[in-house]
Amino acid sequence: MKKAIAAILLATLWISVSEFVRNQFLLKTYWEEHYAGLGMVFPSEPINGTVWGIWSLCLAIVIYFLSRKFNLLQTTLLSWFTGFVMMWLVTGNMGVLPFGILTFAVPLSLLEAFLASFIVEKLARKKDNA
Repeated sequence: MKKAIAAILLATLWISVSEFVRNQFLLKTYWEEHYAGLGMVFPSEPINGTVWGIWSLCLAIVIYFLSRKFNLLQTTLLSWFTGFVMMWLVTGNMGVLPFGILTFAVPLSLLEAFLASFIVEKLARKKDNA
C-alpha cells in the first residue's frame, strides 16, 4: 500500500509540474489571447491551481488503477485519452479551447501521461497488488 501511495503522489507531482510549465510558461500567451478574444480573463488565480492539483491527483489515481490491468503503453494511451482528449472535447465544445495549442499540447500531454504511467509502473509493480 505504501508503494501505491508513493507512486500516486510522485505521479501527481510530475503531472502538476508538467501542467504548470506547459500552461503557465509555454502556452500562457495562447490562453490569454484566446480568453481576451472571448471577453474573458484567463483564470490563473490560486484556486484554479488548487483545482488543477486535484485534477492531477485524480489522473494519477486513474493511472494507478489502469496500470493494474494494462501494460505501460496501454496505460499511457488510456490515461491520455481519459485525462486529455475528453477534456479537450469538453473545453472545445464550450468554446474556451484555443485549438492552436494542440500542436504543442498533444505531444507534451502524451509525454506527461507516459512519464506518469512509467513512474507508477516502476514504483508500484503489479505483483504488489496494492
